[in-house]
Amino acid sequence: MRARAMAAVALAAVLATGGCGDAADAPANGSPSGAAPGGANTGRVTVLAAASLTESFDKIAVLFERLNPGVDVTFSYGGSSGLAQQITSGAPADVFAAASPATMKTVVDAGDGTGTAVTFTRNQLVIAVPKGNPKGVSSLAALAKPEVKVALCAEQVPCGAAAKKALAAAGAAVTPVTQEQDVRAALAKVKLGEVDAALVYRTDAHAAAADVDGVEFPESASALNDYSIIALANAPNPSGASAFVTFVQTPQAQKMLADAGFQKP
Repeated sequence: MRARAMAAVALAAVLATGGCGDAADAPANGSPSGAAPGGANTGRVTVLAAASLTESFDKIAVLFERLNPGVDVTFSYGGSSGLAQQITSGAPADVFAAASPATMKTVVDAGDGTGTAVTFTRNQLVIAVPKGNPKGVSSLAALAKPEVKVALCAEQVPCGAAAKKALAAAGAAVTPVTQEQDVRAALAKVKLGEVDAALVYRTDAHAAAADVDGVEFPESASALNDYSIIALANAPNPSGASAFVTFVQTPQAQKMLADAGFQKP
């Protein structure tokens, strides 16, 4: 709730400066240009989304709810593979947003999606280090030094699969001291001072800029993650699910993703 409240404050500031459009710019149906029709969507929309989407989706939901009075968007954030398993096991939800095509394929192949999954953004890895980079980490090779404690995502999680690919491209043999189930957990290890570095998404380092620095490395270009979204087949709120999926693709939502450090797919 605190995160959503902060997102509302941030969105209000953006709207006040015209960054995401103003209510006066919206058509009579209450939705911004290119968005799903507003007003007709009501009820709760439950979204299962990759942890790295937290800040961006919280902000997107504030605007979506504002344009669709009566809608309440709720989120469950976590590792994409774990969320996919929840969906294929029958967990009730309306929308799934995954951090990799492979994870989305698990849901689609199980027949739990409606229509075709849409790729809506892209993310790239950086090395997150404590503020000031006390160990002087400047490359993936530095992560292989025995004195550098490293956190990685587990390999079955999209950020872990991307890290494995990037490390292979760099020829760096890294033995992590911990493997986490989502990218936020890996980042938390850096923020708490429990490790010297972690491979996380650029957007996560951006969101935690007060506590960590993000070190760019060239091999990240070989391990880009495309994010996709789909309305779920057994959605309790199918119209709300469809509207949210459409809204994530609008210029307003895409700007919020870009401001967080996401890239166009």
